[in-house]
Order: sequence, then C-alpha cells, then structure tokens
Amino acid sequence: MSKMSIKRLSLLLLLQLTCYFSIGSCGKVLVWPVEFSHWLNIKTILDELVTRGHEVTVLISSASTITNSSKPSTMNFETFPVSFTKSDYENFIERLLEKWMNVAKDSFWSYFSTVKSLFWGFFDTAITMCKDAVSNKKLMTKLEESRFDILIADAVGPCGELLAELLKIPFVYSHHTSPGHIIEKNSGRLPFPPSYVPVMFSELSDHMTFMERIKNMLYTLYFDLFFQTYNEKKWNQFYSEALGRPTTLSETMGKAEMWLIRTYWDFSFPRPLLPNVEFVGGLHCKPAKPLPKEMEEFVQSSGENGIVVFSLGSMVSNMSEDRAKVIASALAQIPQKVLWRYDGKKPDTLGPNTRLYKWLPQNDLLGHPKTKAFITHGGSNGVYEAIYHGIPMVGTPLFADQADNIARMKTKGTAVRLDLETMSSRDLLNALKEVINNPSYKENVMRLSAIQHDQPMKPLDRAVFWIEFVMRHKGAKHLRPAIHDLTWFQYHSLDVIGFLLACVATAMFVIAKCFLFCCWKFTKRGKKGKRD
Repeated sequence: MSKMSIKRLSLLLLLQLTCYFSIGSCGKVLVWPVEFSHWLNIKTILDELVTRGHEVTVLISSASTITNSSKPSTMNFETFPVSFTKSDYENFIERLLEKWMNVAKDSFWSYFSTVKSLFWGFFDTAITMCKDAVSNKKLMTKLEESRFDILIADAVGPCGELLAELLKIPFVYSHHTSPGHIIEKNSGRLPFPPSYVPVMFSELSDHMTFMERIKNMLYTLYFDLFFQTYNEKKWNQFYSEALGRPTTLSETMGKAEMWLIRTYWDFSFPRPLLPNVEFVGGLHCKPAKPLPKEMEEFVQSSGENGIVVFSLGSMVSNMSEDRAKVIASALAQIPQKVLWRYDGKKPDTLGPNTRLYKWLPQNDLLGHPKTKAFITHGGSNGVYEAIYHGIPMVGTPLFADQADNIARMKTKGTAVRLDLETMSSRDLLNALKEVINNPSYKENVMRLSAIQHDQPMKPLDRAVFWIEFVMRHKGAKHLRPAIHDLTWFQYHSLDVIGFLLACVATAMFVIAKCFLFCCWKFTKRGKKGKRD
C-alpha cells in the first residue's frame, strides 16, 4: 500500500475516532447510486460525509460502470452479482442513448412513445438489478447486521427505497428532474401549477403566452394521464411481494424523508416547494484548480482573445465525421483558442487554434480567467459549472432534460441554442460571436453566478446538513406534508366541493318546493274566497 493510501486511511480512522468522543454522532450511510453523471453528484455528497467522519458504504452491482470502485477509497464498495455483465450494461446504455439522440421530434406522439419505451427498457434493467440484490440473502443479512442509520438514493434509480423499507431505516433522495415531473409529482407530491410552471420537456419559460399555456396544459395532461416512466404493474407487484403487503413503487418512494433537488433559483424558475424539499443545485461546483502545464501554456498563448471550451459531456465524446468537419470549420474562424473534448477522427477542417482532448478538466477550464465561452450539450452539471464561474454558453442539446436546461438559460439571457445535427458552420460561428462579443450574455450569467454564490449556506453543506439531520432524528416526519395521505380527489377537495354543491342543490330544491307550495296554497285560498 502506498504512503498516500496509508495517510488517507489514517485520516479516516482519526475522523471516525473523533466522532465517538464528540457531542455529535457519526453515522453509517448506505448508498444506492445511479451511474454516470448522477454518480458525480452523489459522490460529491459522499466525499463530504466521509470527511466529517461518517462511514459510507456504496452498494453496486457487478455490472456497475462506477469508476474508482476498485481503487483505494475512503468509501466502502459492496458489490453484489447480477445476471448480466458490465459489457452488457454498457452496450445497453449506449444503444439507449443513441436511439434517444436520433429519435425524430416531428411527431409529438411518436417521439414520446419512443421516449417512454426507452424509460421502460431502463427500468426493466433496474428491476432485474433490484431483484438480484433483494433476493441475495447473504447480502441482505450483511446489510441488516451493519445497522445503517440512513440510505441515500437517486430517485430515477428505484430500489433504494425498497432496501430502506426492508432494513427499516430512513432514506433521502438526491434528484434533478423527470419527464413531465412525474416522479416529483406522484411520489414527492410537489405542486407544479401549469399556469406558470413549465412542464419538463415542454421547453417553455415561466412567462407564457396564452397559446404557450395551452401547450403547457396539454403536456401536463399527457404526462399525468398517458405517460408512465416504468411498468407500474410489474414494479408494484414486485414491491408488494418483497414487503409482504400491498403497496406501490410510488407509495414507497413517497416515504422519503427529504428530497435534495439538484437545482436552485439561478437555474430554476420560481415555483412552490414543500417543507421536505431542499434545493442543492451546484453542490458539485468548486473553485478552479491549476491546469496541467501543457494545457496552461496553450491557454496562455491565446492572449487577450481568450479560449472557448467545447464538451458534450462524459457520455458523448464522439460524433459523425461530417458534423465534426462542420464544427471544426467554424472553430477555425474565431480568434480564440479552442479546447475540444473529442475522441473521434481528427477533422480535415481543424484549425491551428483548436486542440482535441480525450478528457478535459472542465470545471478548472471554466474557472480560468481566459475562458470566454462554453459550447455544451446542456447537461445540468456543465450548465451549473458555467453559472458558477460566470461563462456564457452555446447550447447544443442532445437528449433528456438538456433542451429544457438550455431553454432556461436562453430565457435568462445567458445562452444561444443550436441544433447539433442541422447547424451550419456559419450558425456556430455567429452564435460564438454573439455570446462572446455581446456583453449582455456575460452580464446576465455573472448575475446568476452572484446568486449562486450568495447563499446563507453552500449547497453541499445544506445537503449534508439535512442528511445528518435525518440521522440525528431518525427521520423528518414533522416536515412530511399530509398530502401523502390524501387521494387525488381529496387533494383537489372534489369531495368537499361535491358535498357543498349537493347542499346548495338540496337547499335550492327545498326552497323551490316551499315556494311552489306557498304559491299553491295562496292560489287555492284566492279561488276559495271568490266562490264565497
């Protein structure tokens, strides 16, 4: 074992010993993570928990793509076998993303039908993984004997809540968003008034015209009535069998003590929240570190013109040769130096001002004083890093929530949006000139950056506080709204409205009958008087 590893483990041991002799208590944390960019966010929280002396155990499958799980770490990685290989899982995710990125958006119904099928495929893989974990008696016995204090999960990767129920421990969600906000609405019971809160995938702002509000309402009705992110019958049956009582996945997810939503008011439009929801957007952002020597020399060679950073995220580092040539041609025409994360064949049109890299220290580059613009696919992690460091964006969304993320940035005046598959070199060139030379983009993103930095508590500290709060108090039931115990018609007071309408109708009926009776009596008396 290296000296660095010995030092890290010694520090961890010292922190844990400190916990036992301090007033506060350090806990045992179990984690059910989701892969890729979701893992980057939750890992930031876990690293902070470890530095505070908590014992963190990450539960991963044998097919997991989570990096560093085999390297010396201050976290424990508990691996359980699944019925498919890591190669199978990686190929499945690659096919899923490729299909999503290439699906045509011409038809509303066909597009969302395809998206729905992709989600069902993902959740089918998730339920297989979950069954392999829950049915592993050796694993479950070990987890029960470990006596964890809390479980942390990502809401888009079911199973964590089931494990928490089986182990009888509280759980907390880390979450960003879901199609049509279905998960947040059905399980978290968050309100999303369609009159001013745009539905995810609608690409609208909070200030909508009448026609846009109609569109938003139609999207709301579609996601509420027709779109399912998973096969409810399959998941509900599995959870009922595992827990030994009738239940649903949505009901089980609704038992989360806290929802740590990875957004903030610099990114999200204003909307109502619930007491057990905290915004922690940008928790992964941090000051820039020095660049590697060769990269720093290239950046410094840009002079006053500065640099442009181009990355399509951790899941997409390649594209077609034709697209690469179009992009390279545009980049060659700007005075800035360009650092481009690209793992494909070198384009013939690549200019001397552009360098290709298989990997980029994105946060460190965005935090460099010479960075002028960021070409991004619109992933929430990258957008938040751009906000944090105050860098204008050119957005080329590919799939998932990326189009909505860029739509928000466009509304806030910090980005220009392009279509990666249809844009020309001229389009990209003009977009870069716009965000670099028009000072309003820099001013607007600096305003958002100021909002991000000006918080009473840093997002990461806020996330860790609520996790520790749940551990200290064995939950946060006092923050759980009673809406979880209401049916949909009770929540909308339809039963009360129906009762009141019935009362009014009954009263009107009685009054009408009395009036008619009085009229009949008066008429009868009048006729009798005339006869006398």
